[in-house]
Amino acid sequence: MTDTLPIAVAQFAPTADTAVNLEAIEQLVRTASVRGARVVVFPEYSSYFVDPFDESLAENAQELDGPFVEALTRLAAQLEVTIAAGLLERASDGEHVRNTAVAVDGTGLVAHYRKLHLYDAFGQRESDWVEPGEAGEPQTFELGGLRFGLMTCYDLRFPEVGRLLVDAGADVFLVPAEWVRGPLKEHHWRTLLHARAIENTVFVAAADHPPPLGVGNSLIVDPQGVELAAVGTSTDVAIAHLDVGAIERVRRVNPALRLRRFGVGPR
Repeated sequence: MTDTLPIAVAQFAPTADTAVNLEAIEQLVRTASVRGARVVVFPEYSSYFVDPFDESLAENAQELDGPFVEALTRLAAQLEVTIAAGLLERASDGEHVRNTAVAVDGTGLVAHYRKLHLYDAFGQRESDWVEPGEAGEPQTFELGGLRFGLMTCYDLRFPEVGRLLVDAGADVFLVPAEWVRGPLKEHHWRTLLHARAIENTVFVAAADHPPPLGVGNSLIVDPQGVELAAVGTSTDVAIAHLDVGAIERVRRVNPALRLRRFGVGPR
């Protein structure tokens, strides 16, 4: 039989109450676990979210070893899964926050990523509230024969983020997001997720907020751009079984990564 790794995207609408968010996360992780998932991906700002942004962001930001990550670790240990989710992390100046994606298993934090490209577009200014991450060597983690890397939401519009991850050995991109609704935004979301999978010959698993703020459509795409599983506009999970051998097979036929003539570096 082909070796596979079951992975889930979990779609829900985080609120301005971390305890309520953790209750929703636990319920969705339990649902995903019952269905066999070993990795569960949640949206951006899963620990705390308010629209529009205000001073409560900094008041509710936490450290990487704070209670939100501790709660995820306990849940991951209990259900023997790895959880990726958006954390509102405390920044260095006490006024801004960091938009951080964390990956946690039963032993604790296995990777974290601070969003590089802030959403200063489509009439929004995330940078008024959020401190950007620093470009550096991507953190990745391994599970079930696959290596996982993290990016966040607006990063999808910058192909070089995917190149950095794939050059670090990532086979799967995990993408917590809050992809804001608007004209053609659902089309952009779906197109960019498929493009990042095709051009890097990797799996992509992305979790969004549902409407009315997000576009929903959390989904999992394979290295040829085939959509394996998706959630529509509801609060729910979708499961796909990632074929561990697919990366090698696809790259034998489509060696685009090997044939590249340009590298990517920080600017």
